[in-house]
Amino acid sequence: MIVSYAVNTRLKNKFKKYSQIGLRSNLSGREIAERMLSDNKIYDVQVVSVQGTLTDHYNPSNKTVNLSPEVYHGRSAAAAAIAAHECGHAVQHATAYSFLKFRSAMVPLQNVSARVLNFVIMVSIFGGFLLYSSFPTNLILTVIVGCYSVITLFSIVTLPVEFDASKRALAWIGSHGIVNSQEHEMAKDALKWAAMTYVVAALGSLVTLMYYLMILLGNRD
Repeated sequence: MIVSYAVNTRLKNKFKKYSQIGLRSNLSGREIAERMLSDNKIYDVQVVSVQGTLTDHYNPSNKTVNLSPEVYHGRSAAAAAIAAHECGHAVQHATAYSFLKFRSAMVPLQNVSARVLNFVIMVSIFGGFLLYSSFPTNLILTVIVGCYSVITLFSIVTLPVEFDASKRALAWIGSHGIVNSQEHEMAKDALKWAAMTYVVAALGSLVTLMYYLMILLGNRD
């Protein structure tokens, strides 16, 4: 939790810092996103604005690049980096990038696992005696381990998806004159800290899985 808080705080500080530095090209996040989509011959994806801060994401179900107001209207290195990164996911989708396909296929299972896990945890907190008196402890632990296994795998598969989207973004904004060399380094730094949030999440899921797995194995002994 401490590491996650530190990384998220660092990301917000980086985004704030680089949001205050205007691009020499003076392009907005929306304009950059639309150009990147067009350059990759993607014409069925819309660029839209969504509420919130750092709420930017690509939605493959309705083919939209969703940008927060700071990115959608922003004309900074941070806005360029995030807008291009989300378009990187759109390019992955259009080119059938294998890790994105696998991650998308896992979404329903991941959602079910998260709901089951939340239910078990809530019942454990407010009705632990009833839960553990009705079901064998090993069965409950097995369900928890199963759910965390899915969530951990999902988190790990997310990593190459995010790193690849950033790689595509940085290559495109650099080769198409969207940013100069100094702005490119800022964009690279911003995306590095954004990626770190996914790394921390994956490590957190893995450690939690190992914790419950050791309890389960210890119970069997």
